[in-house]
Amino acid sequence: MLPVAYKKYYDELTTFIDRNRLITDPLRVLAYGTDASFYRLVPKIVIKTENEQEVARILQLASSHRLPVTFRAAGTSLSGQAISDSILVLAGETWNRRTVEENGTKIRLQPGVIGFQANLALAPYGKKIGPDPASINAAMIGGIAANNASGMCCGTSENSYKTIAGMRILLWDGSILDTRDPASKQHFRETHREFLDQVQEFGRATRDNHALADRIRHKFKMKNTTGYSLNALVDYEDPFDIIEHLMIGSEGTLGFISELTYHTVVEHPCKASSLMIFPDMETACHAVVALKTSPVAAVELMDRAGLRSVENKSGMPEWLKGLSTTATALLVETRAESPEILQKQIQAIVEALSSLATERPIEFTDIPAEYSLLWNIRKGLFPAVGAIRKMGTTVIIEDVAFPIPVLAPATLELQSLLSKYGYHEAIIFGHALEGNLHFVFTQDFGIESEVERYRMFMDEVCHMVVKKYDGALKAEHGTGRNMAPFVELEWGSEAFELMRSLKKLFDPHNLLNPGVILNDNKLAHITNLKPLPQTDPLVDKCIECGFCEPLCPSRNLTLTPRQRITSRRAISHLRITRSDTERLQAMEASYVYEGEQTCAADGLCALACPVEINTGDLTKELRRRSVSQQKRLQKTADWCAHNLSGILTGARFALKGANMLHTIIGTRAMSALTKGARSLSGNAIPLWNPYMPIGVAGPEPIRASSMSRPKVVYFPSCIAQSMGAAKGDPEQESLHVVTLRLLQKGGYDVIYPKNMSNLCCGTPWESKGFMDQANTKSTELEKALLEASNYGEYPVLCDTSPCIYRMRRVMEPRLKLYEPVEFVHDFLLDKISLQPVAETVAIHPTCSAKKMGIDGKMKTLAQRCAAKVIVPENVGCCGFAGDRGFNYPELNTAALENLKEALPSECQVGYSNSRTCEIGLSLHSGRYYKSILYLVDRCSV
Repeated sequence: MLPVAYKKYYDELTTFIDRNRLITDPLRVLAYGTDASFYRLVPKIVIKTENEQEVARILQLASSHRLPVTFRAAGTSLSGQAISDSILVLAGETWNRRTVEENGTKIRLQPGVIGFQANLALAPYGKKIGPDPASINAAMIGGIAANNASGMCCGTSENSYKTIAGMRILLWDGSILDTRDPASKQHFRETHREFLDQVQEFGRATRDNHALADRIRHKFKMKNTTGYSLNALVDYEDPFDIIEHLMIGSEGTLGFISELTYHTVVEHPCKASSLMIFPDMETACHAVVALKTSPVAAVELMDRAGLRSVENKSGMPEWLKGLSTTATALLVETRAESPEILQKQIQAIVEALSSLATERPIEFTDIPAEYSLLWNIRKGLFPAVGAIRKMGTTVIIEDVAFPIPVLAPATLELQSLLSKYGYHEAIIFGHALEGNLHFVFTQDFGIESEVERYRMFMDEVCHMVVKKYDGALKAEHGTGRNMAPFVELEWGSEAFELMRSLKKLFDPHNLLNPGVILNDNKLAHITNLKPLPQTDPLVDKCIECGFCEPLCPSRNLTLTPRQRITSRRAISHLRITRSDTERLQAMEASYVYEGEQTCAADGLCALACPVEINTGDLTKELRRRSVSQQKRLQKTADWCAHNLSGILTGARFALKGANMLHTIIGTRAMSALTKGARSLSGNAIPLWNPYMPIGVAGPEPIRASSMSRPKVVYFPSCIAQSMGAAKGDPEQESLHVVTLRLLQKGGYDVIYPKNMSNLCCGTPWESKGFMDQANTKSTELEKALLEASNYGEYPVLCDTSPCIYRMRRVMEPRLKLYEPVEFVHDFLLDKISLQPVAETVAIHPTCSAKKMGIDGKMKTLAQRCAAKVIVPENVGCCGFAGDRGFNYPELNTAALENLKEALPSECQVGYSNSRTCEIGLSLHSGRYYKSILYLVDRCSV
């Protein structure tokens, strides 16, 4: 039950916001209220907003009820600035409009645009946005600007503060200011004259206070996100410029940024990197000083502990293991407009370091595969600590900056403090060119003595950074709750009181994200700490960073991988403590649909996860536990496993019957009839759609034609043996017919495994949790394929990507198993002649294809066959997930909501490599999708 004040607020919200977007249930307020920090607050109400007008009314209502409001985009924030115990306003993927302006020199963005999406839009112009945080593939623009996030290359010259070209702002009273619109500014002058006068006066007084102004300028020569952007008061005189730049880094405490425009920066086409190894930290820091005036784009420092944490990972250079105990690395990148300029820059960098000792000769590489490997070392540092931490502990990544001249002694003292307080697993790395260091360590917040150890350590670190080296306590992660108690320590009382006055002016009732940036509680940094209870070994390493979320097909429907893990942790904790039975029962009941039934279990989340967690494995395990206790279901699964041939026959009959009825009564009547039947059945009957395939017969046995021709074992999946083309598709031939013809064009004799109609890889059973039956089927198939391939002599082709993915995981390595794209790319391209069609085609690599790393080959193959190939942006997993698209069609709808608008009108056909995925893709694009083998066959002679 909501408290009275919140219940009244909620009721008023329902007058203009759909109840489906007002979240109050225990499971989802916890899940949606989680960010990447180590703090936990659970909101009373979570609001999924869709537009600026809604946010304005939300703020007006909150002001009238005196209820605090926190804004949130992606929630990758590390310092506790994106959580609330009151009202949490989400501005996520529905706020994703982006417009490139003035030939790429500017870009206008809504706060829900992910950083990498902005850069994708700018790539054709050779530009990018200035900020480049490590979280750019997940972090949204709203958070990037509100935290003044920077990164490895942008430094202090290309961050949001320096590249902002305008913004739309909503203030506490719901008023809107667009700093790019003269009419909006004039209206604001008329309605907020006193406010503007006060802003202007703050600027004048600060500039006239020369000691304070000099202090501010000095502090912002470094990366600095501690407190407010006071440099706005000394850098600008116009009140609108001041407001605009104060909003940068304000973490939602001064207002809501509903849109902003960036000046873009050049993305140089030529790059080269070098991993330089110096004998110790001091020498490496001296090298940083030498590189400060060299033509470098990035200089990343890594201590020996950090290098040691990744040296045994796959793909790492073998020589990392042989470095000395004090060795320190600098990963240096230089960028240029041409190869000639790049080489000159490399020479200048090497000369600048010629007087310094190194453990290995300095070598640069401009080969993408090679320098990507070097950067993988740097990217692997943070997750390396997360992967080895003791379960139940939190990974903390702190973020400080020192003036470059004192970087060496400051870094050595930081190492000493980590050792003094027993953080022996800690590593240090960072953007050394800016004096910006991150130190990563693990902390148990479940033990009072451990919390006290952390408090004493942070107190000493803060005093060392500020009092001894005049550094910044937060360089790029934002003040948040983490450093709020130390803002006055860093800035002094005069600057601190100025910040208080600014907060009071912008937020007179302290309702905008209270407790963030400014907090009177001197222990705020060790208050409301997030517990990380164990729930399952499959996901216990999760650090709740949220990097997985952009890839999740259910992200706009129910929960994301991070939210599923957060929810399971809470459920496990409640089960153990038995502290709130009612809440536990409510969360368990909600999780069935929100967490389990609408999880596609596609595993793409593992590709983005820093510690490679596949949350789909957890979902499958939960399904296994559920069905393992149900004997009736187990018997049904056993029967299906032993009677697959009959089931396929029944499926063909049902599909043919549905097609016949569709032909007789038409699409509209068929849709109404099947929707009605599904509704009456309580959604037990799968949902029909117009792109359902027609039932087809399986392939007939064939005889090898020549002893001298190369041989391939072809296993048509059970899907391909029963599902044909959709009604109306111009290409009506069965996939196995097309595949056979294509193989014969390539000169192959085809061998089918025996008893083929009863064989299956086991994926349908695995996805539902019937692991014993899944393994029985895959063992049967493995035996048949071994025999057919002469025990691994001949390659094996399966026409469906998800099937091959499972087969590779569970079958003997003797079998040479190939996915269709892979087989054509590797074995047929040199044996067939391709005549590309003058068409624009779309491709959709399945999740399994991406996990196997063959999506690039799919694009290459399509480009060999068609004039233009479209890979729709922001379309990942289709969410069909085998039969889940029939039983939970809303998942498929949510996953592909951007597909149709991403395809140009001239694109009238699409290709993929899984028949069930193709059904959903066809439905939500209005184009017929089919296997890419159809395209290759059509183009080949």
